[in-house]
Amino acid sequence: MNPTHSSICVRRVDYANPLEARAMVFLLNAYASDPAGGGEALSDHARLNLATQLAQRPQAFSLIAWDGDAPVGLINCIEGFSTFACQPLVNVHDVAVLASHRGRGVGRLLLAGAEHEAKARGACKLTLEVLSGNVPALRLYEAMGFADYQLDPSMGRASFMQKWLEN
Repeated sequence: MNPTHSSICVRRVDYANPLEARAMVFLLNAYASDPAGGGEALSDHARLNLATQLAQRPQAFSLIAWDGDAPVGLINCIEGFSTFACQPLVNVHDVAVLASHRGRGVGRLLLAGAEHEAKARGACKLTLEVLSGNVPALRLYEAMGFADYQLDPSMGRASFMQKWLEN
C-alpha cells in the first residue's frame, strides 16, 4: 500500500450510528463551507436531518475515510438508472477531503471505494459533476478514468444543469 495513505481506512457509513452520522455531517459541512462547495455552511435542517433522510433511501450510500479515529474524507453516492444500458448507475454526489489531508490519496481511496460498491450493485458507470475551477478535483477525476460525457462527438459535451423547485 502507498505510504501516503497507509493510516487511512475507508468504511461505509452506518446512518443509524450517531458517531458516524456526526462525522458525515461534520465533513459535509466543512465541504459546504469551502469555496468549492459553495462557501456556506449547511442549514440547521440539513445538519439535523441528513443521516435520517439518507437512511430512508436504499439507493444512497456514503463512505468516510478515517485517519485513526478522525474523519478526514467523505463521499456521498446515489444510485440512479441508465435507460440506455438498462442497468443501475451511481452518481457521486459529494467528494470532500479536509484541507489537512488533501494531496495524500484520500480522494482516490474514496473514489475506489465508491467504484467497488457501484460494481457490487451491478452499476454500469459512475457519474459526477465538478466545477471547472476546481482544478485539483478535475485532475483527480481524470486520473481515475472519468471523462466528459458525450454520445456523438458532433453533438458536443453534456452540460450539467439545475433548476431549484419551491416546496
